[in-house]
Amino acid sequence: MKTRRQFLKVSAIGAIGASLPLTKVEAAPVESNKSGNPFTLGFAGYTFVRLSIDKSIEIMKKTGVKNLSIKDFHMPYKSTAEEINEITGKFKAEGLNIYGVGVVYMTTKEFVDQAFEYARMAGAKVMICAPNYELLPYVNEKVKSADFKLAIHNHGPDNTLYPNATDIWDHIKDLDPKIGICIDIGHTTRDGQDPVKDILRYKTRIYDVHIKDVDKASKEGKTVEMGRGIIDIPGVVNALRKINFTGSCSLEYEKDMADPLGGIAESIGYWKGVSACK
Repeated sequence: MKTRRQFLKVSAIGAIGASLPLTKVEAAPVESNKSGNPFTLGFAGYTFVRLSIDKSIEIMKKTGVKNLSIKDFHMPYKSTAEEINEITGKFKAEGLNIYGVGVVYMTTKEFVDQAFEYARMAGAKVMICAPNYELLPYVNEKVKSADFKLAIHNHGPDNTLYPNATDIWDHIKDLDPKIGICIDIGHTTRDGQDPVKDILRYKTRIYDVHIKDVDKASKEGKTVEMGRGIIDIPGVVNALRKINFTGSCSLEYEKDMADPLGGIAESIGYWKGVSACK
């Protein structure tokens, strides 16, 4: 791992990228684990909610981030195997990896079945999801024969369904160990919780991480460029190192969504800089 000097060098990539037009941004394709960290860097699909697949691929290539959890607006749940292969093939052709799907919201048993088949056909390693509480026994039986893990996503104070990691843990601690947590550090903070403490507390079942920064520890908190908000990002990185988290830390950038490249580049630069430090 590197020193503070390397942090400044790496994070400058994001700051420079934020000031350049789309065709000029060429952030260095350095994955976090190349600096000795066990985790990788990715994108949560919602980052690209207002962008086409081609534009999403363009941003991934320009920022050097190769991993994506794809959302249904790019790959609909009713897609056939052929359609899924065509969509995932577009990313693979550019050297990009679809590691997961979601967030997938499950409200009926029939949709649970569809969601599991969807994740299977996509070759997902993890399905980031939010099944209704009453469906957990059924989901628990389904996951036993699945080739992927489930990571239940916390929603913060906006939704009574899984507001925080403690609520998820309380519902899954006695279920199959392939059911875990996707901890969204922004929603965690907005719910008044500490993402560093929750990562350490629930370390055995953290299977995915959504990274971002927010400006307030309240329901009114909004996404800001990483490093400009109140979340202890170095603390999050150190906690992930302590638990030897080997999954994806996926940026979910929820600001300027029609033209997010500048904020994405700044956030990735900051995360890479922090991750490169001792």
